[in-house]
This record gives sequence, structure tokens and C-alpha cells, in this order.
Amino acid sequence: MNGEGMANTILDVQNLRVNIKNQTENIPVVENVSFSLRQGEIIGLVGESGCGKSISSMSIVNLNAKNAFYGEQSRIFYNPEDAEEAVDLMKLGPKDMRTYRGKEISVIFQDSLTGLDPVLTLGNIMTEAIRAHKKISKREALEEAVEMLRSVGIPAPEVRIHEYAHQLSGGMRQRVMIALAMLHHSKILIADEPTTALDVTIQDHILQLIRKLRDKEHMSVILITHDMGVVAEMTDYIYVMYSGRIVEEGPTKDIFEHPKHPYTIGLLKSIPRLDKTEDVLYTIPGTVPRPGSIQQGCRFAGRCPYASKKCRDEEPELFINGNSRSRCWNCAELNNSH
Repeated sequence: MNGEGMANTILDVQNLRVNIKNQTENIPVVENVSFSLRQGEIIGLVGESGCGKSISSMSIVNLNAKNAFYGEQSRIFYNPEDAEEAVDLMKLGPKDMRTYRGKEISVIFQDSLTGLDPVLTLGNIMTEAIRAHKKISKREALEEAVEMLRSVGIPAPEVRIHEYAHQLSGGMRQRVMIALAMLHHSKILIADEPTTALDVTIQDHILQLIRKLRDKEHMSVILITHDMGVVAEMTDYIYVMYSGRIVEEGPTKDIFEHPKHPYTIGLLKSIPRLDKTEDVLYTIPGTVPRPGSIQQGCRFAGRCPYASKKCRDEEPELFINGNSRSRCWNCAELNNSH
């Protein structure tokens, strides 16, 4: 767990296991994942596509596909330190979950165009979201919506509020998604690849907006990304995921300065650097294994330059190493060489 014990913890995910059931098999896609989030903190869930980042985060608000099933030991505690308000989100039915989703915990989805209803104006979308949790008139809700658009930097919000999603640029749509997420001043924001398909300048604007809102609202943020540059700039603490498991975790500074898992080392080596002029960027050989395909040993062994017979035969635990933890039999040796 990040931080010292459970101090100021607003979310505590324990032993999360998610299986996807199809016609022929029950496939484990997330296995025994645990992480915590403290008030005002930004954590990063990092890894390649298919590692289980989005499924883990969407489990918090129960937005996974209907064929997703959770393990009996899975627990997701919201406000675990408050005896009166603490709740296990895994035990909530659809109706009760709706009182938390959107109001206490908000989501910015990866694709802003599909995240906004194409047949409704921004005003219709936002007023509906406001009135779902507040008993106010449509006019009052519309005024709140306009002010929220203004707060996220949408120019001429009085005009934009009557437009449709397809009339906005990608950066504008993503700002609208952030405005929607912040309508109820949520305590937690889940940002799933919030800068995907945006140019570099707009990416920076969106990230700075998220940070500004974090500082102003003192909210907590779960940032899902494969971009280590974004992670370095935005997060306080990192969880590196690979093949449905957390393989390394620790304070952002420690992970970048002293990575202790070969997968993390590979991700960091893949970042383009201005002080080097290589013709070919580094890539990790191979691909993420199909969920459920590896039955024994370290899941990264097939792509790891340091793998031994023990790595292929026995899966390591998360070993404590300084301020971080790493799921690697060779983490002590790697710590001395990096």
C-alpha cells in the first residue's frame, strides 16, 4: 500500500479478481490486485494495452461488461477510515451504486466522442447528469452546466452548451468530459487514458486541467495510461501492471530512479529522450500474453532478458525493496545494476 498504513485513505482495493466468462471458458483477466488511494493523491496504473488497467479501475464503479465476474475475496472499500460512511462497493446493487457513481466517484473515458451522446446537446447531457443527484429546475441545472464548462476553459460556454459533440474538437470534447466528471465535485476521479488521440499541446492542457482541479477540489485521481512521460509529470505513486497483476509499485520518484522489475525497466527505456539521437527507439520484445495462458512462473519470463529456470517455474511474490515492491526473483540484483 502506498503511504504510511491507511492514513487519509479514501479508497482501498483488496484482492481484486476479475474473470471474463465466454461460451467456452472462464478467463482470469485481473488476479489479486490490491492498491490504495489517499485524499488529494494522484496514482498511476501503468502498462501496455491488455494488462488489466482499465478493467481494474472500472471495477470500482461496476462499469465492466456483463460477462465480468468478481472473486469472492475481492473488496473495494470507499472511505475505509470513516466508521459511518465506509462502504464495500462490491456489495452494492445497481441502484445503490448509482448514488456513488458520478457523485462520489467520476470517470473520464478514453474516447470522448463515444462518451458523449451524439443525439443530445451538451446542455441536455449535463442537466440530466446534474438533476440525477440534485433536486433543482432545468434552468438552474443549465446555469450550473454553463459555469462548469467555463471552469474547464470552454470558450463561449453559453453558446457551446447548445451544441452537439460532433461540433467540438477532440480537446473540447475531453474538456466537456472533465466538466461532466466534476459536476458533483466528486471525491475521486478515474481518468482512463484521458489524452489518447490528442496532439501534444492539447494533451498538456488536459493534464494541467486535471492537476488544477485536483488542487482546487482536493480530489484524488486514478490515472490509467501507458505513457510513462505522463506518469512522471502527473503522479505521486505508481502501480505497474502486467498480464493482470501488479508487478511493481512505489513512489513515482523511486520507480523512475530505481526501477526493480524488468518490465518497468523496459517501459522506461522505451521513453524517447532529447539527449540521445538513436535511429531506432527501444521496444520490449514480444507481446503481452493472452489472459489465462500462463499457468506457472513469472508472467514476464517469456520477454525478460534476465529470466532463469526459477522464473519460469515459480511466480514471485511482491518483495519489499526500500520504498517500493517488485514481483521479481532478481529484484535485488537489478537494484544494484540500475
